[in-house]
Amino acid sequence: MRSILPALVLGSWLSATALAKLVVHDGSFTPDHVLRVTIGQIDSGCQTRQDIVVNGTSPGPVLHILPGATTWVRVYNDMDAQNLTMHWHGITQRLAPFADGTPMASQWPIPPGHFFDYEIVTDKDDAGTYYYHSHVEMQAMTCIGALVVDDCGQAPFQYDDERILMWGDWFDSSSHSMARKVGGAPFQGPPETAGLLLNGHGVPGGKTAAAGKEHTRGKHSAPGQRRQTDDSQCELPVIDVDPGKTYRFRFIGGTSLSLVAAAFEGHGNLTVIQVDGSEYSQPVSTGHMQVGVGQRFDALLKTKTAQELQADGNRMTYYIQMQTLDSPRTFIGYAVLRYSQDAKVPAPPANPVVDIPTGQATWNWMEYTLQPLQPDQSDFPSADEVTRRVTIDVGLVSLPNGQIEYQFNKLSWYESTYTSPLLVDIYTRGEAAVPNYEAAIKNGGWDPNTLAWPAKIGEVLEIIWQNTGAEADRFQGMVETHPFHAHSKHFYDLGGGPGAYDADANNAKIAQLGYKPIRRDTSLLYSYGQRMGPGEVSSWRGWRLRMTDAGVWMVHCHILQHMMIGMQSVWVVGNSTQIEQVPMAESQGYLTYGGDVYGNDNYNPTYYEWTNEAAKQCQPI
Repeated sequence: MRSILPALVLGSWLSATALAKLVVHDGSFTPDHVLRVTIGQIDSGCQTRQDIVVNGTSPGPVLHILPGATTWVRVYNDMDAQNLTMHWHGITQRLAPFADGTPMASQWPIPPGHFFDYEIVTDKDDAGTYYYHSHVEMQAMTCIGALVVDDCGQAPFQYDDERILMWGDWFDSSSHSMARKVGGAPFQGPPETAGLLLNGHGVPGGKTAAAGKEHTRGKHSAPGQRRQTDDSQCELPVIDVDPGKTYRFRFIGGTSLSLVAAAFEGHGNLTVIQVDGSEYSQPVSTGHMQVGVGQRFDALLKTKTAQELQADGNRMTYYIQMQTLDSPRTFIGYAVLRYSQDAKVPAPPANPVVDIPTGQATWNWMEYTLQPLQPDQSDFPSADEVTRRVTIDVGLVSLPNGQIEYQFNKLSWYESTYTSPLLVDIYTRGEAAVPNYEAAIKNGGWDPNTLAWPAKIGEVLEIIWQNTGAEADRFQGMVETHPFHAHSKHFYDLGGGPGAYDADANNAKIAQLGYKPIRRDTSLLYSYGQRMGPGEVSSWRGWRLRMTDAGVWMVHCHILQHMMIGMQSVWVVGNSTQIEQVPMAESQGYLTYGGDVYGNDNYNPTYYEWTNEAAKQCQPI
C-alpha cells in the first residue's frame, strides 16, 4: 500500500504527557502549515472571477497531519475588509477551545491584516478525511480545502494510492454578494446551483465544454487532481489513475447547497470503508456515492487492468457522472476518469451514461447500514442509558421585514446574535453566562436568556430532529433536506424516516437488524419529497451521544444559505469551571477582538499551548 507520507508506514506510538504553557510565537516559532487567505482570481465554471482564495487557489492546498499529535496552522487574513475564521471540520478540538473557528461562539474572528495560529489536537484514532473552511457568512463557498489525518502505519484496508474528490457548487456570484443577497431583506435567494465542481473545476449549465488536453497541474494539486492555470478551454475536470490498481477515493461534500450523487461509467462497485473520519467501517459495496454538504465518505475503487482497457478498444477515458439530488431542479454534470495523461479530455456526453437512482433510493442510501469495523470497541449508548431526549422541530417562518428565518424550536442564531463570543463571555462572567439548565428544560431545550442549549457532562442525549412544513408566506408547506453537522463530539446516527419519531419502533428496528451505528459528525434530515401543512411534522433524524467535551460548540444545518437565515444553534456543555480550561491569567489574549493572540507584521502573538493529552502519539521511525 502506498502512503502519502512514506515515513509513516514505519510509524509507532510513543507515550506523551499533557502540559500546557504560555508561549510567544516569535521568529523562533515555525508553524506546521501556513494558509494565506485573500481575494484573488478564480478560474472556474468556464469563467474567471474574483473571490476568496487560500494560498492563491480554491480549493486551497491539501493539508496532511498526524493522528495523536498537535499541529499548528497559521491562518493569515490578507483580505482588506472581511473578517475570517477557519474551522477544522470533523476534528473535535476539545483541547483547543478557542480554535474551533466559530465566530461569536468560540472565538473572535481574525481581523483584516492579522493572523491566528490554530492549534489542532487529534486523537490517536482520528485517521480519516476531513476538510477546513471559513465559518464567516458564506465564505466557505470558496475558502475551503481538504484536510487528511494520515494513518499511523497501514490502514486496515489495502490500496495502492489515493485521490481527493471534493465537490463544490458553482454560482454566478461571489460569496460576499451571495451573503448580501441571502441575508438581506426582503429575502432574495438563494438560487439553485448553476453547476457542480470537482476539485474546483466544472462546466456549469449553459456552458459548452470543449474536448482538449489537460493543463499542467499546479504546485498545490494533490496527485491526480487537475489544477488549471487557465480555464478558457472549459474542459471537464479530470481524475488521473493507473490501470490495475486499487484507489482510496476521499469524497468530500464541500458544496454550499447541493446533495451530490456520483457514479463511474464502466466500472464496478465502490466499497465504502469510512464515513466522516475517525472510525473505519465494515466494508459496504455500492454502485454510486451520495455526499451531502459537510459529509465525507472514503471508498475503494479498482481500476481496469491494461488488458481490460485493450478489450474495451484501448479506451483511456471514462465519465464520472455527478448530479444533484432532492432539489427542485436536477443538475447533471461530468468529470473524467483518465488512464493516460496523453489522452484527450472528451467533451461531455449528449445523454447520461449512468442511471443514478433517485427518490426513495436517495433516502434509503446507507441507512441502517454503516457499522464500525471493530464493533467490540464501540461506545454506542444503549436506549436504557439515555438520560434526556431533546426533540427539535425545524421550521421556516416569515419575518415582518420580508426576510424568512429557519428556527429550531422557535429559536434562530446568527453571527450577530451575541455582541461577544459566548465562550469569551463565560470566561469573563463565569457561571452567569452559562445557560440555565432548568429554564432550558422547560423551554424546548434552550435558555431564553443566553439563547443557548445547555448539556451536563455525563449526560447521554438523544437529539431528534423533526422537519415541519414551512409556515413562511411564499413557501408554505415546503419541506427541504438538511445536512446537520455537530462540532466537537461525534454522534451515533439512529437513522431517520418520514413522519414523527417513534422511539419504541426505531429501537426495535435497530435491535432486529442487529445494527450498531458508526460515529458521525454530519447526517441528513431528508424531505422525503413531501409537502405538508404549515408546522406539520414531516420527517425525523435521530442522534445519540455521550456529553464528555466541555465547551461551546455549534450544531447547525451545513447549507450555507440556511445558516445565513438562522439555521444554527450554540450548545454549552458543562459548567463554567469545566469549560474554563485555560487559566484566567493566560486567557486574556483570547478575550478581545484583535487581542494578544492575533499577530501581524509588527506583533508576535502569545498562545496558551496544549501538548497532546492523548495516551500516545504517532512518530515516524
